[in-house]
Amino acid sequence: MSQTKVKLSNGVEIPQFGLGVFEIPAGKATENAVKNALELGYRHIDTAHAYQNEASVGTALHASGLAREEVWVTSKLWPSDYQDPAAIDKMLARLEMTQIDLVLLHQQVGDWKPAWHTLEQAYAAGKVRSIGISNFDGPRLSEIFDGATVKPRVM
Repeated sequence: MSQTKVKLSNGVEIPQFGLGVFEIPAGKATENAVKNALELGYRHIDTAHAYQNEASVGTALHASGLAREEVWVTSKLWPSDYQDPAAIDKMLARLEMTQIDLVLLHQQVGDWKPAWHTLEQAYAAGKVRSIGISNFDGPRLSEIFDGATVKPRVM
């Protein structure tokens, strides 16, 4: 099954259609939802640290037998982790991955500017393929663009 993809400004392509696992309980519920979605042809899974099911997403992806590059994984950094320099490494460990396709800042609350720089560093180190923002409004967009070394690929 082929999917429509969107090319991001850094040249990588993201499947336009995916499964979000918000409010799916961790464990078998998330694992089964991801397994079923992958069997139906989904190739984009969207999770977040705040959803508390990243590890279940990773388990399901490993069990699927699909090559890692066949499935796009998006996750989001929660504000409570904005000041944690190891947050991306912890996310990688929960997902059991060496690289995440897209990491978003989940919300524009708290001290999010240092977190953006953490995402830029993770991008430069190859830990993430793309970075972006979620739930940000207009005034904050200009703040990010003015101070960013790497511009958001997804907004």
